Amino acid sequence: MKALPGTFDSRAAVALADPSLQKALKNFKPLFVAKRAAAVAELDGFEQLRETAAAIKDAVLSELDVWLERYAAKVESLGGHVHFASDAAEAREIIREICRKADAKTICKGKSMVSEEIGLNEVLEDDGYKVVETDLGEYIIQLAKEPPSHIIAPAIHKTREQVADLFEQNHPGRPREDSVAGLVNEARHALRERFFQSDVGITGGNFLIAETGTSIIVTNEGNGDLTQTLSRAHVVTSGIERVIPTLDDLSVFLRLLARSATGQDTECYTTLSSGPKRPGDPDGPEEYHVVLVDNGRSKMLAGRFSQMLRCIRCGACMNHCPVYGAVGGHAYGWVYPGPMGSILTPLFNGLAENYDLPNACTLNGRCQSVCPVKIPLTDLIRTMRNEQIKAGLMPASQRRMMAAWGWVARQPGLYRAFEKLGSKMLRLRAGRSGSLSSLPGAGAWTRVRDLPAPSGPTFIDQWKAKGGQS
Repeated sequence: MKALPGTFDSRAAVALADPSLQKALKNFKPLFVAKRAAAVAELDGFEQLRETAAAIKDAVLSELDVWLERYAAKVESLGGHVHFASDAAEAREIIREICRKADAKTICKGKSMVSEEIGLNEVLEDDGYKVVETDLGEYIIQLAKEPPSHIIAPAIHKTREQVADLFEQNHPGRPREDSVAGLVNEARHALRERFFQSDVGITGGNFLIAETGTSIIVTNEGNGDLTQTLSRAHVVTSGIERVIPTLDDLSVFLRLLARSATGQDTECYTTLSSGPKRPGDPDGPEEYHVVLVDNGRSKMLAGRFSQMLRCIRCGACMNHCPVYGAVGGHAYGWVYPGPMGSILTPLFNGLAENYDLPNACTLNGRCQSVCPVKIPLTDLIRTMRNEQIKAGLMPASQRRMMAAWGWVARQPGLYRAFEKLGSKMLRLRAGRSGSLSSLPGAGAWTRVRDLPAPSGPTFIDQWKAKGGQS
């Protein structure tokens, strides 16, 4: 997927002024958060599961080459084929060649963030293939010609009325549907015939099991099952970091994934695939391919951001992010939005080109507290900011301000004097209301909300009053 035009600031400004998007986000905000909290509260030992999952991922990442070799060997022994792609272009070319050899005309796709990452659809469509997204959310945004705005709910930015408009435009001859159930049934009817026409089915891989050579997809719609079993060739697209050792390890992640993503005990479908159809099997693909994509992951593994490779793509970080909740996914400009995108996008696409993403974070820490594999997201975002500063990417005006702040902060007496003077001036300006509706230098804040004025004694004064040492 190509990056969206503009900067985070410009895209966020558009998002904040979009009434339809704000309506959709308002409906979304409480949904996943409350359901996750309830699901987690009902499971004893959830925190221990998080610790275990993080330890499993770290152990695999420390010997990733070994586990990938074991996985590939097992897949090959089952009659499948494993392809290693160093970057997005190589991954696209591998899949194009598979489709050419299969003499494909129609390609059905289950949900795959890696296929979005490598920009697969556009290339296949340019080659003349009929590419059909079969996940409901992905199908909606394909009709809208838009990128996903969430990794597990790609059409979360669309209202029901907008989906009804899309279906009315793209499903001629059918009466307009306005209910959720009616729209789901309409999509099911439109997609059903495509499954039976499919020559190549492409899915993601939530997990890859080295022990058994098995790929796992976790869905709520069953479209992934139809995509991979009714097509003549099944192609799994996955990042190299998705391998785990055993099926016992899988049980740990399955108990975390659905609860963290959608607040369910488990998703409706957990499908395990091991190679092509065998003699006597009633259905299944004749060919089975796994395309393992690096695309910068090896470099990440060797650097300061290796913990990001623990990620199981549940979306919990963005579900709990107040910035994402205000502007949605498209403001982040690429495949991965929210806190995870603030780290992954600069790593994949460049620190300079995505300078604003790590700096759009409030560092409130909610993402880090809910991550099922305990990725220290806010710590990594701080590290990302430091990397940008070391690379000389911070604008000159910000560098001067930071230098002035650093100098004052290293002079305790001067700092406290400024603190008391500033607090007094802000209280006087606020008056009885206790907040400021406008403030020079803080216009971006006060344009959309009031700024509370300091009240009461300073922290240092309170600290001293309680017997603390200055």
